[in-house]
Amino acid sequence: MSSINNKTIAIVGGGPGGLTLARLLQMNGANVKVYDRDFNKDARVQGATLDLHEESGLHALHQAGLMDAFNANYRPGADALRIADKNANILWDDDANTREETNRPEIDRGPLRKILLESLQPDTVVWDSNFVSLTPEGNGWKLHFKNGTSALADIVIGADGANSKVRPYITPIKPFFAGMTAIEGAVYNAEIVSPKVFKLINGGKIFAMSDSKSLIVSSKGDGSMPFYTGCNSTENWSKDSGIDFNDKAQVLAWFKQEFEGWDEIWQEVFENAEPKFIPRPQYCMPLDQTWEALPNLTMLGDAAHLMPPYAGEGVNMAMLDAVELAECLLNDNYTDTKSAIAAYETQMRKRASEIAALTLESTAALHSPAAINYLINIISGSHPE
Repeated sequence: MSSINNKTIAIVGGGPGGLTLARLLQMNGANVKVYDRDFNKDARVQGATLDLHEESGLHALHQAGLMDAFNANYRPGADALRIADKNANILWDDDANTREETNRPEIDRGPLRKILLESLQPDTVVWDSNFVSLTPEGNGWKLHFKNGTSALADIVIGADGANSKVRPYITPIKPFFAGMTAIEGAVYNAEIVSPKVFKLINGGKIFAMSDSKSLIVSSKGDGSMPFYTGCNSTENWSKDSGIDFNDKAQVLAWFKQEFEGWDEIWQEVFENAEPKFIPRPQYCMPLDQTWEALPNLTMLGDAAHLMPPYAGEGVNMAMLDAVELAECLLNDNYTDTKSAIAAYETQMRKRASEIAALTLESTAALHSPAAINYLINIISGSHPE
């Protein structure tokens, strides 16, 4: 009999990690609710395309019995990568190089979330539940939400992302600034309004790198092109810069100055982006973080091990966390939840710190003078001729 028998479980956050965990627990008869801040399932446009890795994200979907749904929704060819310099010269083109059938298929975040939501029992997700705080209640917790409601649970799992409000109840350890800031934007109806860049990315994605800066543009199934710049910066640069990121003219002026000498083609995405830009200073959790396991509270994904996105591991890590946490909680060998949580957290931290180290190395290398050679070497090594 597993340690969660007859216990109610609350998952804070309805991203891929939290929803995967809910699905895996429900498949095994657990009593689980997911509390999400969104007003409803359609409240927000879901971000960029995700590439799921065989050993993590795809493994999680396989465990969750959702590979058929995934295969019906993923986007063949969307993982095709082009690498360009600042003059828009294509220096690497996946499609021009013989490569094995992808083991990192791409799916848009919206369809992935829909697959996971539809796999859950009705009313599993409690919408409009913006988590504010926890208070101990017996051997469990009382969760308090911004709309004035509350809920009781024996076990709480924080799956609430980079700015997790659950994490401080587990550890005071905070992330450190990773030395750079990304600015995110999106172009809608890209084929019409940004035809040159749309043609350049060719249904896949492009990494343009020069002068220790990056511009990454990708295609989505809805015809939009999310993009983000990457520049080495100080931690508070986006606040100190004085730029109003809701003002397209100001951001375009910044881009022309910061990316001086880059071909005018790249300005096309800034001229046609809507409705606003989002500066994202990049943070990473310390690689040696540790804490004492609690009997009724844990976390997964970015809440547990935030890191920059320059290794494509975020969603994959969160979904693998969900698999490993579910396995520990459902394992009859752990007689109490504290030992199950401790076992999960120990392996999760070890795996996360190894990947974070690689991610930091990749983040620095992609924003160095040798970025293009670095990336081509990695890709050509993994795509045998």
